[in-house]
Amino acid sequence: MARAALAAAIVASVCTGSAQAQRDQERPGYEPTPAEEQLQPQFQRQMVFFRTSEPPGTIIVDTPPRYLYLVQGNNRAIRYGIGVGRDGFQWSGALNITRKQEWPDWTPPPEMIQRQPYLPRFMAGGPGNPLGARAMYLGTTVYRIHGTNRPDTIGTKVSSGCFRLVNNDVADLYDRVPVGTKVVIRQKPEL
Repeated sequence: MARAALAAAIVASVCTGSAQAQRDQERPGYEPTPAEEQLQPQFQRQMVFFRTSEPPGTIIVDTPPRYLYLVQGNNRAIRYGIGVGRDGFQWSGALNITRKQEWPDWTPPPEMIQRQPYLPRFMAGGPGNPLGARAMYLGTTVYRIHGTNRPDTIGTKVSSGCFRLVNNDVADLYDRVPVGTKVVIRQKPEL
């Protein structure tokens, strides 16, 4: 009997610890410091050589290396470091930006609440909002290109399918692209 109680306590502790770690990963309401907004050099916004058949103004999300490219033409693109969907939440396709919003409100979809019941049901836009400073909505899906209050997640697989940039980068991208911009999401390298 004592062994069963001990085993149950250990399982409860592990599960509670796991749930706490997941809550710490999300951190709604957290406001990063300017120092935390500094990215590792490989994820900092920069102009790069980029060969594509897509026209200038197209956004290409290259999920495996965790980069978003804004095609400039002449084999050049602005590259941004991003956070992408965790395993099981990655996808590919082509959509258009259908809406843009500064300091968007966040209402987690029911599927996310079911997986993560500790999340708030609504959060007004602002520096502590997980969607960050800007959001660009993709087609009629629940997916967005958005900012983040967690700059430490850039370069990782952490989201439920959205693509996140640090707030300075998402504001830069937001100002460069109109509604209607084509967005291509890739899972494999193009040959």
